[in-house]
Amino acid sequence: MTTTAAESDPRLAHIKESIRTIPGFPKAGILFRDVTTLLLDHKAFKDTTDIFVERYKDMKIDVVVGIEARGFIFGPPIALAIGAKFVPQRKPKKLPGPVVGEEYELEYGTDRIEMHVGAVQPGERCLIVDDLIATGGTLAAGIRLLERVGAEVVECACLIELSDLKGREKLKGKPLFILVDFEGE
Repeated sequence: MTTTAAESDPRLAHIKESIRTIPGFPKAGILFRDVTTLLLDHKAFKDTTDIFVERYKDMKIDVVVGIEARGFIFGPPIALAIGAKFVPQRKPKKLPGPVVGEEYELEYGTDRIEMHVGAVQPGERCLIVDDLIATGGTLAAGIRLLERVGAEVVECACLIELSDLKGREKLKGKPLFILVDFEGE
């Protein structure tokens, strides 16, 4: 199930306009959606965070999990505002101490995300935050990792969805909340 922020929300147009598109990055044929320009716009950044906080403030979220790297930008302010802890899911060999990890497939090969052992407890209600869902592999791995340690994934939240790539299908029905869609653009 995918939920998109109410299109009538006047903040969304400005948020979408603040995201820069870079053709041909990182390779020819790709339209890269760059959120760093949103971060330069105080109002767009605040509105983005506010919309997420408004959605999650009453959902009894225990843990906000941010996926490397841009989930680290949006996750902590959401966690602070809703009174939840923040847990990063990182690429391999970035976290000190014991970790638990999950591999996922890329177009050519595999990758892995990890988090500290014990950072998320069985039964905790989790929100996974990332900047973008494209093919869905990273979010799906994040869900599997959290469920493997006994957590409940309440929802995934992304600023951007590239719906043409059908990444939500890899989430196997897990709720997904997005702010802006760049379908067909």
